Amino acid sequence: MSLSRDLEVEAALPAESAVRAESQRPASVGCFWPDGDGRRGAWSTFSPDYGRCCTRGFGLLGYQVTGVFMKNWDSLDEHGVCTADKDCEDAYRVCQILDIPFHKVSYIKEYWNDVFSDFLNEYEKGRTPNPDIVCNKHIKFSCFFHYAVDNLGADAIATGHYARTSLEDEEVFQQKHIKRPEGLFRNRFEVRNAVKLLQAADSFKDQTFFLSQVSQDALRRTIFPLGGLTKEFVKKIAAENRLHHVLQKKESMGMCFIGKRNFEHFLLQYLQPRPGHFISIEDNKVLGTHKGWFLYTLGQRANIGGLREPWYVVEKDGVKGNVFVAPRRDHPALYRDLLRTSRVHWITEEPPAALVRDKMMECHFRFRHQMALVSCCAQSPGWCSFFPGAPRPEVDQARPVPPPRAPLFYPVPCVLTLNQDGTVWVTAVQAVHALTTGQFAVFYKGDECLGSGKILRLGPSAYTLQKGQHRGGVAIENPSDGPEDGPGLRPLP
Repeated sequence: MSLSRDLEVEAALPAESAVRAESQRPASVGCFWPDGDGRRGAWSTFSPDYGRCCTRGFGLLGYQVTGVFMKNWDSLDEHGVCTADKDCEDAYRVCQILDIPFHKVSYIKEYWNDVFSDFLNEYEKGRTPNPDIVCNKHIKFSCFFHYAVDNLGADAIATGHYARTSLEDEEVFQQKHIKRPEGLFRNRFEVRNAVKLLQAADSFKDQTFFLSQVSQDALRRTIFPLGGLTKEFVKKIAAENRLHHVLQKKESMGMCFIGKRNFEHFLLQYLQPRPGHFISIEDNKVLGTHKGWFLYTLGQRANIGGLREPWYVVEKDGVKGNVFVAPRRDHPALYRDLLRTSRVHWITEEPPAALVRDKMMECHFRFRHQMALVSCCAQSPGWCSFFPGAPRPEVDQARPVPPPRAPLFYPVPCVLTLNQDGTVWVTAVQAVHALTTGQFAVFYKGDECLGSGKILRLGPSAYTLQKGQHRGGVAIENPSDGPEDGPGLRPLP
């Protein structure tokens, strides 16, 4: 999960209707320090001895807190040291300082099967996966959630994400398990009160992007104590509660199972090399060779031996194994305005009512954390000359190429179209830089995170449109992708 190494806690609360300090029996909270996400650390949610500031800040007054350390990866780092042992020790020290119980759980097998295997499969298909989102979905808000509920007798969990929900803390303890519907969409006449996922008060630290695949059942029983706080205030509370050893930890921005190792070398330990060529997108000149087209993502700088000027990956051919490159980071071959996702996971378990009713809905999306939101508008299916069934972009195909980085930081109007199979087309009015398959398109309406879908297919680049042609045979995806990609998602012949 992509969390900064802020003071994190996941918490579990035992089943009991009483939730306030004056109740007959206070609810308890289990704090969990993740090991397998590359963003580790701990902070306090409640302490009987030092907790006046903490309980005010985290809203856990009267709850019994239990610390839980979660280990997801079982290997040594690049220096031959098991960092999980040190992290576990740090978490245990926090629990000692706060005088709360401590537990340790291992999800190494589950992480390998549900997160790391998916990570390798996606790269093998030529995509760029986001294991952080997948880890939250399958490990932290599934494995840990059920451990807290079933083994600790919890009413709810509390995590250290910078996010909020539409429920007050006391409302969380009143939630009951709701069976997920079997159909694609829920019965629209069913009376229910879905829990919304909301952005944090600290917009820079907001982590709803990484929570966009969390289930409704887990979300309605989760508390986010940091949702209304800033990082600096959290650090202040940690310092006041003598958690200095945690504050001294440096932030980690990488993936836990890679560490500081060379990414290419790491990936080739698990995937067979597939040598190919670097080819100029402009004149089809062969510029060099590589060990595998799946090792590169769009927008990445290509390390081509013998060339002094930087070249950037703009397209990948999964059939021939070639990687197409361009000489500038702002090259028009890196700008696209059309993508299609997998079946969208809506946080409320169904598409927004306005989208279903009106076939048009204004919203925003991002496909990178801390990326500026891209404005979009949802409408009924239209037409596209490149992809049957895709909406027709209401833009001039001969539009000028946008300036460098502009699409990343300036809201770009777009069209989002809901398909019958639950997938969506997203068409930006202004082309977006370095859209990438395998990443998640996360949708927002105001401060509400609506959900997300994995990007499975990209439209033609601005460079292709300017040249008035479609590069037949150039595949953004592996043409042997399985049926989970949905209809019409394979490259055109």
